[in-house]
Amino acid sequence: MTTPNVVVMARRKNVDQQESLDYDVCENVLWTEENRKIEQRTTVRKDFARWIISMQIGIGTALVACGINIVIDQMSFLKYSFLKSQVDHNVLNGDLSIPYLYWVLTNIVPVVVGATLVAYVEPVAAGSGIPQVKCYLNGVKIPRIVRIKTLAVKAVGVVTSVVGGLAGGKEGPMIHSGAVIAAGLSQGKSTTFRRDLRIFEYFRDDHEKRDFVVGGAAAGVAAAFGAPIGGILFSLEEAASFWNQSLIWRTFFASIISSFTLNIVLSAYHGLSSFRYRGLFNLGEFEPLPFEYYELPIFMLMGVFGGMSGAFWNCINNRINIFRARFIKARWAKVMEAAFVAAISATCACAMAYTINDCRPLGNDPTTTPVQLFCEDNEYNAAAALWFQTPEATVKALFHDPPGSHKILTLAVFVLIYYPLSCITYGLSVSLGIFIPTLLVGAAWGRLTASFVVLVFPEASIFVHPGKYALIGAAAQLGGVVRMTLSLSVIILETTGNIGFVLPIILTVMAAKWSGDYFNEGVYDNQIKASKVPMLPWHVDPTLQQNIAEDIMNQPVVCVRRKEKVNYIIDILKNTAHNGFPVIEDDENGNRENGKLIGLILRSQLVVILMRSMYIETNRFWRDLVTIRNFRKEYPRYPTIEDLKISEDKTLRNYTVDMSIFMNPSPYSVNLKTSVPRIFQLFRALGLRHLVVVTRENRIRGIITRKDFLPEL
Repeated sequence: MTTPNVVVMARRKNVDQQESLDYDVCENVLWTEENRKIEQRTTVRKDFARWIISMQIGIGTALVACGINIVIDQMSFLKYSFLKSQVDHNVLNGDLSIPYLYWVLTNIVPVVVGATLVAYVEPVAAGSGIPQVKCYLNGVKIPRIVRIKTLAVKAVGVVTSVVGGLAGGKEGPMIHSGAVIAAGLSQGKSTTFRRDLRIFEYFRDDHEKRDFVVGGAAAGVAAAFGAPIGGILFSLEEAASFWNQSLIWRTFFASIISSFTLNIVLSAYHGLSSFRYRGLFNLGEFEPLPFEYYELPIFMLMGVFGGMSGAFWNCINNRINIFRARFIKARWAKVMEAAFVAAISATCACAMAYTINDCRPLGNDPTTTPVQLFCEDNEYNAAAALWFQTPEATVKALFHDPPGSHKILTLAVFVLIYYPLSCITYGLSVSLGIFIPTLLVGAAWGRLTASFVVLVFPEASIFVHPGKYALIGAAAQLGGVVRMTLSLSVIILETTGNIGFVLPIILTVMAAKWSGDYFNEGVYDNQIKASKVPMLPWHVDPTLQQNIAEDIMNQPVVCVRRKEKVNYIIDILKNTAHNGFPVIEDDENGNRENGKLIGLILRSQLVVILMRSMYIETNRFWRDLVTIRNFRKEYPRYPTIEDLKISEDKTLRNYTVDMSIFMNPSPYSVNLKTSVPRIFQLFRALGLRHLVVVTRENRIRGIITRKDFLPEL
C-alpha cells in the first residue's frame, strides 16, 4: 500500500459528547467478503469465544466486588473500633468533643480522596453509573463510560465513600463496574494502555460490544445481591433495549458465574465451611415469613407511602442536582462539598448517639463495635449502633433484630435524619449507589410501622414481626425511588430466600411504582433527563403521535456521490457535525439535491479512508490488501478529521474515493408519509442511528436521528 499522505496528529481530549452508537451492522462489500471466507469451524469458534468471555466477565466482576468488599470491611472495622475506643475513653471524662472531632476527621479524609479522584481524574465515575449504562445500552455514546481508568476510580471511590460514612452503598456501582469489565474483556485490547492482544477482533463493533455490556451489568447485579435471575431481569427492565434468546442465556451464565465466584471467595475470606455469601448485600438467613391475608392491605398502603415518599425524595434530589450543576462547577468546589456533607454525616450521627439514651442488654447487639456511652454495664446504646457500622450492616440489623430492639423515638429520629441525608448525598462528586441508603430508610420506617401497629393493637404482636415489616418498608421505599417492579421483586426474593413471600413483595412494589409514577419518574430517568441525554423512551412522545416523517425530518441532507472528490469529503467533515452521509446517484441534470439513495457511509469510515489514502487513483496499491479489519483496528476511538494533517497538494485533493466497497448498500429508509409512531418502533427495535426519508422514486428528502423524537431536546 502506498505511504499515506495523511498522518494522525495528537488526539483532542474533548470531542462531541453525545453521539449515537452504530448498532446496525454495516453490510458493505468488505463485510460480505469477510463472511464469504468464514468457515463453519470459525463460526463455532466465535460462538465458543462468546461463552468464554461471558465466563471471564462473571469471574472478573466477582473478583472486583470481592476486593472492594474486603477492603471496606477491614477499613470500616478499624475506623469504628478506633471511634469506639475514643468514646469509651472520653465518656468517663465527660468530654465527647474529641470522639466527635475524630469522627469528622475519619469521614472527611477518605471522602476527600475519593472526591478528588472523581473530580480531577474521571468525572464519569461519579454516582452509581447506572443511568450512564442505561444510556449506553439504549444507543447513546457516553464518553469514557467503559474505560479501565473509570473502573479504577470507581472502585477506589466506592471504598472511600462507604468508609467515609456517606449515605451510600457499594452495590449500585457494581453494575457499572461489571459493564466496564465486559467492554474491556470482549475487545481484546486496551486503548488506555495502548495494548492490542489481537484477539476477539471480530467483536470490535458497537453491536457485539453492547451484548457483552448487557452481560456485565447483569453480572454486577448478581455480585451485588446474589441474584442471578434478578440480574437478567434488571438488564431487561432497566438497561437493555435489544434482546435475543442466545443473549439471555449468555447473560444468565455470566450472572451465575459471578455469584458463584463471589460466594467462594467471600466464604473462604470469612472462614466458612459452607457457601453463605451469595452477594455483597448479604442479609443473612431469613426465617420463613408467614403473613395473614388481611395484612395485604397494610402492605399495599405501605407501598403507596413508599411511592409517595420516593417521589418526594426524587423531586428534592433533582432540584439539588440542578442547583449543583448551575452553581457548583469548579472541581475544587465539588471536593469541598463532598467533605462538607461527610462532616454533616458525622455530626448527625454524633448528635443522635449522644442525645438518645436507648439502652439494650448486650448479647443481641447488631454491631461488632457496640458502644456503651451513658448506659449501664453490660448494656449498649441502640441509637449509636445504627451508626457504628456500614449502612449494609445496619440494614441487616433492622431485618433481623428481635422485637423491642429499638425505641420508637430512635427509629423515628433515624428516619428523619437519614432520609434528607441520603437525598443530599446522592449527586455528590463521589462514587456510591442509592440502593442501600434507600433500603435503610425504608427498613427503618417499616420497623417503625410494626412498632406503631403493636402499640395500637397489642394483640397483633402475634403476627406483626418487625423484620417482616422492615422488609416491606425497604421494598416500598426502593420501589418508590427507582421504580423497578419485576427485577426488584426478584432481587429481594433471591436475597432473602423467601419465595413464599412473593405476593406481599410484588403488591408492595407495584403499589409503590404506581403511586410514585403519578408524581414524577424514577431517580435514574430524572438524572438522564437533567443531563439532556437523547435516550429513547419505551413509547413515542404523545405530542408526536399524529405526525409523519416529513414533520420531524432534518433537511437539507448532506449527501455524497458514489464517486466523490477528496476535497468535498474534507469540506463536509470539517464544516458539519453529521455522522452519517447518504450516498446518491445524481439525477439526469447532475443535481446532488435530487439524487437517488444507493447507500449510507459513516463519518468514521470516511476518516479512515482518508487516513489510509484509499483513492481510486491509488487503487492498485491497496485494493487487494484492504479488509474490514482496517476499520476495526481503529475501533472504538476513531480518529477525527481534526486529528489528521491533510496535505494541501491540489493533485491529492482532486483524487476520488469510490464509496461502493465501503458504504452500506441497504440502509433503512421510509416514505415521507410514514407515521412517527411507526418510525419510532423501527428505531427502538433495530437500534438505528440514521433513517433516510425518501420519495416514491427513492429520492432523498430528509434524514431522521434519535434526537428528532425528543422535542424537549
